[in-house]
Amino acid sequence: MSAASAIVEWGGEGRVLVASSRTDVRLRVLREFPSAGQASEATGGADALIQLAGGDFRMLLIDPHLEDLNVEELIETIHTRYPQVRIVMMEEEEGSASPRFDATQEGESTEEQSCGTEGSSLAWNAQPEQLAMEPKPPSLAIEPLPGMIGTSTKMQQLYRLARLVAPHDTTVLIVGGTGTGKELVARGIHEMSRRSRGPFVVVNCAAIPESLLEAELFGFTRGAFTGAFQSRLGRIHSAHGGTLLLDEVGELALGMQSKLLRFVQEGEVQRLGSGDLFRVDTRIVAATNTDLLQRVREKQFREDLYYRLAVFPLELPPLRSRPEDIIPLAQHFLIALCRNASVPRKSLSPESVVLLRKYSWPGNVRELQHGIERAFILAESNGQIRPGDFSITADAS
Repeated sequence: MSAASAIVEWGGEGRVLVASSRTDVRLRVLREFPSAGQASEATGGADALIQLAGGDFRMLLIDPHLEDLNVEELIETIHTRYPQVRIVMMEEEEGSASPRFDATQEGESTEEQSCGTEGSSLAWNAQPEQLAMEPKPPSLAIEPLPGMIGTSTKMQQLYRLARLVAPHDTTVLIVGGTGTGKELVARGIHEMSRRSRGPFVVVNCAAIPESLLEAELFGFTRGAFTGAFQSRLGRIHSAHGGTLLLDEVGELALGMQSKLLRFVQEGEVQRLGSGDLFRVDTRIVAATNTDLLQRVREKQFREDLYYRLAVFPLELPPLRSRPEDIIPLAQHFLIALCRNASVPRKSLSPESVVLLRKYSWPGNVRELQHGIERAFILAESNGQIRPGDFSITADAS
C-alpha cells in the first residue's frame, strides 16, 4: 500500500508535514499522497516550526539532513510544543537516492517491512505503534541567556529555543509584552552566535518619526534632503557582520514595510539620494508587543514581511505567568542595588515576599525592577525591605 494508506491505517488522521531542505526529497514523498490536501511541505526546520504552529498536523516526516537546524534538538522542541504530532525520521535507502522512513526508538530493532506499491522505493522501517517517538526525559536545567534570570518551565523553553537558533543566521521574531526583556533575548542570541564579535545595533521603530526612519535605517548621501550636509551610513549598514534588532517592528508604516521587505529579501541597501546598492551581511532580529498576525488581518502589516520576519518565532511570557521567577528576580535587583550603593546587603521581609508573589505585575520585569529600586530607597538604612516600602497592593490587577 502507499505511504498515505499506511498513515491512515496507523491512525494518522489530519494532515502530514514533510520537512526537508532538499526539493527532490519533498516532491518524491508528496507524490505518495493521493490528495494534495493531505500533506504539506516545509523547506527546513524553522519552516516546519512555523507551519506546525499554524496548522492542524498529526504527523511530521523529517529529513535528518536539514540545513538550518539541528534535527535532534528540533525533535525535542516539537515533542514539547506539539506532543500530539507523530514524528517519523526519513533516511536514505542504501544504494538509492529515495528516502525510507525510520521511526524505531534507540536500542530497538524491527524487521524492515515494505509498505510501498510495486516499484515504489519507499519503505517503512517500523511497526505502527513505534511511530510515535517517546519524548526524551527532562534534561538538566538549561542555563539562562546572558543577562537573564529565571528558572521557570516557560523560561527554560525560551532559553532552549534561543540557544537552538542562535548559531544560525535565521531571522527571529520575539513576541512579548512591554518590559518582558525582548532586547535581552535578542542580545543573548547575538552573543551566542558566530556574529558575537560584530556590532549589535538596536532601532526602536516606534521612537523615531516616520519622516526620519528611512534615513536612520538606510542612510543618506550629502544633499539628499534639507539638512543632509554630509553622507551617512544607516543603522542596517552599521550592523554589517553583526545583528540588527528592529524593536517594536509592528509600528512601522506600510511604506517603510515595503522598503524593509526588499532588504530582508535581497540583503541590499540603497541610501537616500543615491542609486548605488550595497550588499550588507546583517542578521535581523525583530521584536514586537503586538499581535502581528492580527495586524496582517487588519491590513496594517504586510503578510509577506511578517513571514519573512517570523521564520523562528520566540514568545516571551509575561511575569505573572511565571510566579516562581518573581522572588529570584527581586533578589537579583536588590543585591545589585546594594552593591552599586556600597551598602550592606538588604533582604526582603517575609511579608514583602508574599506581596510580590500576589501582585500581577502588568509592567512585567521592568516594573518589578523599578519597584525594587523605589523600595530600596525608601527603606533607607533598614536591613529589610517591608511591604510599606512598595507602592503596590496584593489585589492590584
